[in-house]
Amino acid sequence: MFKNIREDIASVFDRDPAARSTFEVLTCYPGLHARIFHRLSNSLWHINLKWMARFTSHIARGLTGIEIHPGATIGRRFFIDHGMGVVIGETAEIGDDVTLYHGVTLGGTSWKEGKRHPTLGNGVVVGAGAKILGPIQIGDGAKIGSNAVVVKDVPAGATAAGIPARILDEEKKVAHGFNAYGIGNDQNDPVAKALHGLIGHSVTVDQRIELILQQLERLGVRVDEERATADKFDPNHLNKIVD
Repeated sequence: MFKNIREDIASVFDRDPAARSTFEVLTCYPGLHARIFHRLSNSLWHINLKWMARFTSHIARGLTGIEIHPGATIGRRFFIDHGMGVVIGETAEIGDDVTLYHGVTLGGTSWKEGKRHPTLGNGVVVGAGAKILGPIQIGDGAKIGSNAVVVKDVPAGATAAGIPARILDEEKKVAHGFNAYGIGNDQNDPVAKALHGLIGHSVTVDQRIELILQQLERLGVRVDEERATADKFDPNHLNKIVD
């Protein structure tokens, strides 16, 4: 028990530069308090003292703002930064060295009994406000961006962001990086969505105009001026600006 607490304290120093002393971590870090309470409630849960386990987790929720069901399985060196609003469901499974920021939900999408919540591999980092929903797998070393909504498996080492979450390719990873707090550039911005829709429509219209011009040329009609006017607008250039 005390060995695990020492590991938890060390993980705070490893991942939070604001931590100054062991006493400060022990007294001022709700993520650590929630983890200690969960160890107790989880032990009660497994010896079939279900009500006592739930009541212990309820007390922890009131003190820390972090709700962890006593049935959840959590590995070593688990770190919750800030913690307010974190919710971890009954059948969630969390590996070693996992980091969650505030507002994270490991939730279910069904009322059926059985496995309903996600499984996080070792070394996973979940950004602030992210929602990981359903009995899905998040691979070792994966990163989930701020405010992402994840409903599908994420491979090991991948970075997922957006609503719904999508796997970022290597080019986007380099350009945008990973920010546990910031909102990614590929979030559902309604203006960007509208622009992308207009661009897609303009490409379709251009293709149809080109077919018409080709047919006119076959009939012997000169269309050089019309084609030059159409070429002045390049939707691909605007698409790059929006991205």
